[in-house]
Amino acid sequence: MHPLDRIDRKILDILQEDARISVAEIAELVGLSQTPCGRRIKQLEKQGLIARQIVVLDPKKIGLPMTILVQISLEKQSKDKLKIFEDAVINIPEVMECYLVTGSQSDYILKVVTRDLDHYQQLLLDHLASIEGVSSIITNFIMRQPIHKTAYNLDHLGK
Repeated sequence: MHPLDRIDRKILDILQEDARISVAEIAELVGLSQTPCGRRIKQLEKQGLIARQIVVLDPKKIGLPMTILVQISLEKQSKDKLKIFEDAVINIPEVMECYLVTGSQSDYILKVVTRDLDHYQQLLLDHLASIEGVSSIITNFIMRQPIHKTAYNLDHLGK
């Protein structure tokens, strides 16, 4: 992996804000010609720094206004029980993120999006509560999201 310089960092910052921007526009913004800029982007992809390019949708505008953080505790935290749980939640489309955590009463925190409370209740009863090894579930409904970032701060990568 080659070390990142200021131009690589700038390219990554630009792409995090708008992945649809053309190579020509990026090149102009970072002070390169198109060909070397394109090569740098390919190198960043090859190194795995650019994992994928996606479109971020507004959940409210697509009919999913309810965001829920669900804390889940397992009866036992063994490799087998963790795998059973993770294999089960990976197939639930409403689960957007899943974190194995420490320092909490919970073993997992899930970010779930649903269209309404009835839909969440059905998801809770039919899927989450029926996963083998789940001992408790705590539901936290998100009231407001004052901060929502998708771009990482790259200042720690040096100059």
